[in-house]
Amino acid sequence: MDISGDKILSGDIEKRVETSRFGPFTFQVGVDEHEAAMLLQRVADAQIRFLTSPLSQVANRLEQEVLISSIFSTNTIEGGTLTEEETKDALDLDPAQVHAEEQRRAVNIKTAYDIAQKSAQAPHWRLSVDFIKQIHAAVTDGIPHKYNQPGLIRSNPKNVMTHVGDTAHGGRYKPPQYGDDIALLLNHLVKWHDELAAAEIPALIRAPLMHYYFELIHPFWDGNGRVGRVLEATVLHGAGFRYAPFAMARYYMERIDQYFILFNLCRKQADKKMAYPNTPFALFHLDGMLTSINRLHDRVNAIVRLLLFETRIKHLRDKKEINLRQYAILAQVMERDKPLQIDKLRRSPWHEALYAKLGDKTKQRDLSRLREQELLYVDEKGLVWPGFMRSK
Repeated sequence: MDISGDKILSGDIEKRVETSRFGPFTFQVGVDEHEAAMLLQRVADAQIRFLTSPLSQVANRLEQEVLISSIFSTNTIEGGTLTEEETKDALDLDPAQVHAEEQRRAVNIKTAYDIAQKSAQAPHWRLSVDFIKQIHAAVTDGIPHKYNQPGLIRSNPKNVMTHVGDTAHGGRYKPPQYGDDIALLLNHLVKWHDELAAAEIPALIRAPLMHYYFELIHPFWDGNGRVGRVLEATVLHGAGFRYAPFAMARYYMERIDQYFILFNLCRKQADKKMAYPNTPFALFHLDGMLTSINRLHDRVNAIVRLLLFETRIKHLRDKKEINLRQYAILAQVMERDKPLQIDKLRRSPWHEALYAKLGDKTKQRDLSRLREQELLYVDEKGLVWPGFMRSK
């Protein structure tokens, strides 16, 4: 697994490409190894801790949660309107039932993720232009657009200009417009990635660089942001990072302004010939990976605690140390993503139905005994939590 930072950036590997109409375009590592070293090591350490956690017990559940969260997040960054719950519902549909454009966007991202994961797991996988086109075709399949054609590189008519960004996020940028220039730069991008890999530049640096320069080339009419994040994730996935690369989409969504601003900041620093112009985006990415891995670790621990708690209360039910009403209350509380007020719990239709033929004293006794056994916890705000949790 490529998670070490021993050989961080041995020399700033640079590639200058002369295009026909856009002019010179330079690929460079441009990352200060002294600034990146500590974060690289922290991410490596976090990944090792994560891999030694009880992943096998929760892998399927964690993968599904990451998938839904990532698709929701990367779609939202690009203006998607589905909620996280609606995203989950769209992914549960039979493909033949997907007609609405918003649902199609979510399903397309899932298809792109499937392609990325399968590709990255193949021995000796290499980034290629064909792979990039395949991801774009998956992301934009069936999405109406005046110019975009899935898998085909953009080439602007003389009267149509493509610009990226806005003044609120550091300014507008005019990427290459001519199809041959774009094709040339994409070819050099994937070759440069091979050079970086051969020079043992860590995937944690290569991945954000591929993301960053892909967005500067901006090779398609639509879907560039989604494709760029998938490319970044694929490079990381190929290096052994299984969940965090796709979980990064939520980190970017939560910091969407900073995310967009950094593209322009690094571009402008390079234009000014500043030293290590790509450091801000690389550090941002590394912080995102650290945050994502730690979140995943916490989530694994939480799911394991839940599974152990479920086993415990089933055992108590079977031994008749809690009654069926109490078991039903615990099951309802555990099914919720968030705690609820104790008064709301008591007024819930399902709770009232449990005690339709019983008195208030039985209600109070059942809850009191659950609390005495530390199977339910009610905090100072009156919020009810399963016993294995505490309010934060």
